[in-house]
Amino acid sequence: MAVVLVRCGLSLSGCGRISLNDSVKWHLYRDLSTLQAAQCHRLLRSNRSVCLIHKSKQHGDQRGSSSEGRPNLTFAKTTLFQKVYQRFLPRRLWHPGASNLNPQELQGLSDAKSVTGTDILRAMMTYIWPKDNVGVKVRVVAAVSLLIGAKVVNVQVPFIFKYGVDYLNKPENWLHMTDPSSTLITTATAIMIGYGVARATAAGFNELRNAVFAKVAQNSIRRLAQNVFLHLHSLDLNFHLSRQTGALSKAIDRGTRGINFVLSALVFNVVPTLFEVSLVTGIMYYKCGGQFALVTLGCIGAYTAFTLIITQWRTRFRVMMNKADAEAGNKAIDSLINYETVKYFNNEKYEADKYDVHLKKYEQASLKTTTSLALLNWGQNAIFSVGIAAVMVMASQNIMQGTMTVGDLVMVNGLLFQLSLPLNFLGSVYREVRQSLIDMHTMFNLLSLSTHIKSDVGAPVLQVSPPESTITFQDVVFEYVPGQRILQGLSFTVPSGKKIAIVGGSGSGKSTIVRLLYRFYDPQAGRILINGQDIRHVDLDSMRRAVGVVPQDCVLFHDTVFHNIHYGNLNKSEQDVYHAAEMAEIHDAIMTRFPKKYETQVGERGLKLSGGEKQRIAIARAIMKDPPILVYDEATSSLDTITEQNILHALRRVTRGRTTIVIAHRLSTVVDADEILVLKDGSIAERGTHRSLMSDHDSLYSHLWHKQSAVPDLENTHKQQMRDREGEVIDEKSSIPHS
Repeated sequence: MAVVLVRCGLSLSGCGRISLNDSVKWHLYRDLSTLQAAQCHRLLRSNRSVCLIHKSKQHGDQRGSSSEGRPNLTFAKTTLFQKVYQRFLPRRLWHPGASNLNPQELQGLSDAKSVTGTDILRAMMTYIWPKDNVGVKVRVVAAVSLLIGAKVVNVQVPFIFKYGVDYLNKPENWLHMTDPSSTLITTATAIMIGYGVARATAAGFNELRNAVFAKVAQNSIRRLAQNVFLHLHSLDLNFHLSRQTGALSKAIDRGTRGINFVLSALVFNVVPTLFEVSLVTGIMYYKCGGQFALVTLGCIGAYTAFTLIITQWRTRFRVMMNKADAEAGNKAIDSLINYETVKYFNNEKYEADKYDVHLKKYEQASLKTTTSLALLNWGQNAIFSVGIAAVMVMASQNIMQGTMTVGDLVMVNGLLFQLSLPLNFLGSVYREVRQSLIDMHTMFNLLSLSTHIKSDVGAPVLQVSPPESTITFQDVVFEYVPGQRILQGLSFTVPSGKKIAIVGGSGSGKSTIVRLLYRFYDPQAGRILINGQDIRHVDLDSMRRAVGVVPQDCVLFHDTVFHNIHYGNLNKSEQDVYHAAEMAEIHDAIMTRFPKKYETQVGERGLKLSGGEKQRIAIARAIMKDPPILVYDEATSSLDTITEQNILHALRRVTRGRTTIVIAHRLSTVVDADEILVLKDGSIAERGTHRSLMSDHDSLYSHLWHKQSAVPDLENTHKQQMRDREGEVIDEKSSIPHS
């Protein structure tokens, strides 16, 4: 496949007029994100050029004409495309250690402490029994009291059956018509009413317990989810650069659902079942003898052991299911995010096949889970049936010996069957609790991650203001990966109220300076000072409040224009938002071009807006923050010339009186800087004003300037090449002899 540049609107023989509305689209940049490709497309368009895809297999030999008689265009220069394309590649990939290639770090858990099931349960207890919430404690006590009451009433039901059967089984009690209180009808009715009342009371206690404890469970889930969310925001930038959003989202979702199930299982199933087993075993021993109690305990013990062993064996299948599910989810999200790219390359079948690979893995793991579940259920039923049969045989023998009544047989049967339901459910609960603990493991591992960038205990607030906001880098050494330095003893000072520009080639460390200044990372050596204060020894929040950043890739919230500007300072008024938009020169566009003005939705990541509109909203957001220090990280590199000039005009208004650092790729945007620092290999190669640096024709800055200035001349070169080629075609035709 050949990438070709053609002047927009150029008429070619047999080709017709080429326009931006043809099937030529900007998603041919396969290595770029959707946003970066859009920006690259706009910049190419601003240079009156557009990319075409030429496939030799479809259009014949590249040196000849196509199968449709249209000449091939491979003679066009690709220099402009290469320069523009390289500008938009993910910049952090040039820094060692800044990419997300480590599978373990993709899970975000490379530094997590080992979390066991016991640790998870212990952590959950702090939410069930919080020290600072008396209301939750009262609800827990009430729920436990209702639980005990429900089980005590529940075990009375078999005794009511016993008395009813024994009474009906005595012939002399059948017809005592002279004593209404002893008649069959009266007594049987009373017993049945008592049976109904007992069951209704037990059910009422259970449902009331559920209602009382629901507040405890939901409050715990909400607080834990909030803590996880806040903790994720407190983690270092390195974690968020290496995360997989799909897998992380699923881990948190599963973990939250697992918390709900485990809390409900503990209060509604595990504790009640243990209490009921103790009651039934004690009653068996007291009413029927030690043999009955031993058989009951043996049955329960065998049932529990079998459940534990098989469930432990089945756990691996659940892990396989979770892994396959996460991989399938990641693949689906990645493919759908790049929907247009898939369409442009006709790779729908390829994407579906890759997705199906993960679905097959999930299918196989799910099949193993289902078949092993059938084995578990059959074994549980077999064990319990043997226990029931043994107890019934012993009860029948005692009836024949006269030591037990038929009512006792009914009572024993009722007690065991009454126990069978929670025991059978206990097996399911145990399986689900195990699975929930697995699901919760990742989420609690996230909570165990510690942040390396944090404030010292009792750190003072950063003392800074626009007149006193000098920035100093003193012999700063930094490396993402040990042994691979990005900054080599960097030293410079930005005086208060001055504008310093930092330029250099890709990978020279420009963006690393921004990350260090905002303290996303700490240097391995050297110091960074703001107004003479080491940023490592001041309060982190106060330091970050003093620095405003306008990034190259401005990501907006999927919300209104107003919210995205107001986000810079949520405490400011509506008028402040309008004023910030006016300073950023976006207010008029919002009021005239946006359908709902400030209430217009910007779309996910702001993709409904142009690059210039997004940049100006980002500038307005920085104005709302009103920091004494402003940093622009290549804020205009993705814009066309006209939009760039508008943005630069807005930036000049905003930066007056503020200490400003401008990270620039396009040198024409920093000619008005008070000082320009030229970085090379992590150190300052040159420094000075634009005029002083340009006065030395052999300087690196001068070389970069002339190199960038030469790019627009490519169009003239291209025109000349077109003329030369047309002349060659004419010469060839004139040399053909006429027949």
